[in-house]
Amino acid sequence: MIKRMFSVTAHWDDEAKVFYSDSDIVGLHIEAETIEEFESVMMEVAPGLVIANHVSKAEWESSAPEDLIPAILWQRPTGKAA
Repeated sequence: MIKRMFSVTAHWDDEAKVFYSDSDIVGLHIEAETIEEFESVMMEVAPGLVIANHVSKAEWESSAPEDLIPAILWQRPTGKAA
């Protein structure tokens, strides 16, 4: 059975002035100047990366479609930068 829940957290890098991602989704690396841009990129690429990097061909062929839809727990940063 595939892992269905993944997490993404945005952190603020004060030196680089960007939000960057911390995630258990293989291949997800986001840097964005605004939290809105970060969120947009995450929503666009995270589901595809889950399918590409966390679902085997056998799971893809034998699983019901609803079992392949990942739950992505998104956590906005807290504090001043958010």
